[in-house]
Amino acid sequence: MLSPPAVPLPPAFDRVLRDYEAAWRDGDGARLAALFTEDGFAIQSGSPMRRGRAAIAGGITGPGGALQLTAYAYASSGDVGYIVGGYRYPNSRGPGGRFEVALRAGPDGRWLIAADLDNSGR
Repeated sequence: MLSPPAVPLPPAFDRVLRDYEAAWRDGDGARLAALFTEDGFAIQSGSPMRRGRAAIAGGITGPGGALQLTAYAYASSGDVGYIVGGYRYPNSRGPGGRFEVALRAGPDGRWLIAADLDNSGR
């Protein structure tokens, strides 16, 4: 099955994905966790569920490679939103994995990840 077409994101949502890619590539758990709400969830294929910034940061043990995140859909209403998309690495074959990030705007208006769910299956 082919992936849906990519959609452009508003700059604030795009920043979340680009910052995620950079932190993942560098293996910087603290920087990645800072993209999440204090009580955020990271639910990744093959890994235990992690809740909270400390647990999310602790789940990063080294550089993760040149992750590429592509958005297929997004929406927001008030201070909540989501992005549905796909992920892959430059040398990946096939469509790669899928993800959904649930977003919540912080008190300063900056969008943070409340939940990151990914699925590496086809």
